[in-house]
Amino acid sequence: MAFPTIPCPLHIFEPRYRLMIRRSMETGTKQFGMCIADELKGFANYGCMLQFFPDGRSVVDTIGVSRFKVLSHGQRDGYHTAKIEYLEDKKVEGEELAELLKLHDSVYDQANSWFTSLKDNMKSQILSHFGHLPSKDPDPQASPSGPAWSWWLLAVLPLENRAQLTILAMTSLKDRLIAIRRVLIFVTRKRPR
Repeated sequence: MAFPTIPCPLHIFEPRYRLMIRRSMETGTKQFGMCIADELKGFANYGCMLQFFPDGRSVVDTIGVSRFKVLSHGQRDGYHTAKIEYLEDKKVEGEELAELLKLHDSVYDQANSWFTSLKDNMKSQILSHFGHLPSKDPDPQASPSGPAWSWWLLAVLPLENRAQLTILAMTSLKDRLIAIRRVLIFVTRKRPR
C-alpha cells in the first residue's frame, strides 16, 4: 500500500513492469499509480500515484504523491492500466475548522504517545524504514491529502490493507482523523502491559 508523502521502494523485475516504468518515463510524468490487488477486479478502486527518479538500478525509489480513484480498468502489454481522478480533501472553515484543528492536535498527540510507548526494537524497525514521525502541520488543510504525519502513521500502524484502503479513499480529514484515533485506541488497549 502506498500513501502520499511516504517512501515506497520497489523491486522491479518483471518485464511487463519494467516496460511500464520505461513508458511512464517516456511520457515525462515520472509517475505511475499503485493499487492493492482485488480478486474480482484485478486491483482496488483507490490508490496512490508514485513518483520516481530513475538511476538505472532494479530497485526504484518512489514516494507517494497524490491519491486517486479508479474510474475504469484496462490492460496494456500485461500490466494493468486505468483512467483515474485525483482525490482532494474537502476544506472546512469557521467553527468546523476550529473543531478540526482541535481533533488534529489531539490525534497527533495520541499518535506521538503511542509511538513513544513502543518497545525499542519496534521503534528501530519503524524508524529505519519510514523515518521519524513528521511534525505537526500548522495548517492541516494545506495539502490536498492532509498532513504528512497521518500518512506516516497509517503506514506504520498494524492495519490490514482493506482498512488502510478505506482510510486512503476518505476525502474528509475529520473522518480520517477519527478513523486513525479509533485504531490508536484499539492498538493501545490491545498491547500487553
